[in-house]
Amino acid sequence: MTDTARTHAWAYLSRVAEAPCAAVTDLVRRVGPVEAADRVRRGEVEPALAQRTEARREVDCAAADLELLRHRGGRLITPDDEEWPGLAFTCFSGADVRDKPEGRAPLALWVIGPLRLDEVAQRAAAIVGTRAATAYGEHVAGELSAGLAEREVTIVSGGAYGVDGAAHRAALATDGMTVAVLAGGVDVLYPAGHSALLHRIGRSGLLVSEYPPGVRPARHRFLTRNRLVAALSGATVVVEAGIRSGAASTAAWARGLGRVVCAVPGPVTSAASVGCHALLRAGAELVTRADEVLEVIGRAGELAGEPARPAAPLDGLGDNEIRVYEALPARRAITPDEIAVAAGLPAASVLGPLAMLEIAGLVERQDGGWRMARRPA
Repeated sequence: MTDTARTHAWAYLSRVAEAPCAAVTDLVRRVGPVEAADRVRRGEVEPALAQRTEARREVDCAAADLELLRHRGGRLITPDDEEWPGLAFTCFSGADVRDKPEGRAPLALWVIGPLRLDEVAQRAAAIVGTRAATAYGEHVAGELSAGLAEREVTIVSGGAYGVDGAAHRAALATDGMTVAVLAGGVDVLYPAGHSALLHRIGRSGLLVSEYPPGVRPARHRFLTRNRLVAALSGATVVVEAGIRSGAASTAAWARGLGRVVCAVPGPVTSAASVGCHALLRAGAELVTRADEVLEVIGRAGELAGEPARPAAPLDGLGDNEIRVYEALPARRAITPDEIAVAAGLPAASVLGPLAMLEIAGLVERQDGGWRMARRPA
């Protein structure tokens, strides 16, 4: 049996039933792809599988599909290949998804792009959200994606308008890695308005689909596609989403697959953030910057640093120094005894803090007393 025969068998099986098809996958597991393709083609399979494949079993486009893919610089990835992201797809064995009709790993993946799928899936984050993104949503998606891409995290999304597009563009702008998981064939670039963006992703990142060439996107395929976006990512970050949306679907798949779900908060008055707030109430991780996402998916020791805080005049002062400073009036000078009374400190404990505050330029002497400096250092 040649590798060509196995590849053609995988390609035929990829088209013969709507993906994912557990019956096809189970048959391949038992008898291998070549024998499985032969049985399906002859109709010599169990009744349930025969019914699933009846409409397409005589349509064998494998050779043409593979030639089209080769012409476009792509390849078919199957469980036979080293590039198959088997570790990432172990999540489909969990009890939360294995009983769902769509809760199976893909049979095979049609791919265009120079990256290796198994490698990028080791360190990836899905950035997803509404197509009708606000300026805030697109800005946050871009900031998160750029920050993660600069730290060698692959950005996975669905290539759609709004948040998806902002995430892909930001990753490309930083020369980072990005993957677009499509709901149709890799030769059917959808939406049409993103054809240039998707071509760029195919040249430097990856276009991925479980559907063979020529298959048109459809609503049910978008919902099915969402499980792959979640499975290929260590965490799914929802930037903006309605209460019922594709992004919410991806988050639900991520939770079912044992992946971390993160959400970005937005204005409580924004309809575009209602879904994010619902996810946060349900236990999603609140994230606002790339470092916080990296804590979830990064290597051991990759923790988010403290956010920068503006310097204040009292930074670095001890408790007694702060109490003495706050006891001083701004417009007149008072004696050390008066300061002690106002601060609630022994009189002998006031002079030391006053000296430190004077060195810091925060207080000044005036007429035998002390007051706040007119222009603190």
